[in-house]
Amino acid sequence: MPVQPEGFRAGLVYFILLLAIPLQYYLSSNASVPSGQRDAIFKRLVGSLSNFQYKYLSVTSWKRWCSNVWQTVDGWRNGRGIFVSDADEERGESPALDILRIRNPYGYFATSTNIRSPRQLQVHYRVGQVIRHKIHGYKGVIIGWDLEAQAPEEWLRQNHPVNKPHWRKMPHYAILVDVKDRPEKQITYVPQENIEVITHTEISHPSLDTYFDSFDGAQYLMRPALKYLYPRD
Repeated sequence: MPVQPEGFRAGLVYFILLLAIPLQYYLSSNASVPSGQRDAIFKRLVGSLSNFQYKYLSVTSWKRWCSNVWQTVDGWRNGRGIFVSDADEERGESPALDILRIRNPYGYFATSTNIRSPRQLQVHYRVGQVIRHKIHGYKGVIIGWDLEAQAPEEWLRQNHPVNKPHWRKMPHYAILVDVKDRPEKQITYVPQENIEVITHTEISHPSLDTYFDSFDGAQYLMRPALKYLYPRD
């Protein structure tokens, strides 16, 4: 009888977690490692294993892998000869960066392909966090941010009230809006003071898998191409 994917995944995760037990024993029996440091090391290990499960053992990751295989086969069948380099694979669809440059050469609305590092202290929120708009009430997930508003002047005049001149110098966030709140499949661009983080909340949007691998219960985990742009988030 063939092994079911869910059973295989559960067994593999269980096996990986079992590997952590000898390390925990070693750390606890090693007198040269302070107890606080032992706890911190083990928590990081468990966190890494959990991230591994979400990133590589999720249904989403398998669906994406199958889709990539099909695109490659289809490309060769039609004479396009798709080839992905090691660097592209490491970042995850790095051609998406080129698409961003073509679609928005000025980098408006948090679409710049400049790497956001070092991370500035005035940027309070991170890519992958789920938020609620304080005024309009919709939920969404952050897919990018700018240190200051980056948008055409006409857009700024139309969307920034005259009594909010400080908005222009405030971090702005690109938000993938939950279609349960706004069915138009929107991406909004919001000043920092208008959003608040919420946890244990998943959103729905057809483009969600473009930006994230999975949801870990607190926030969404970035795909490699997005992590490449926001290494500190």
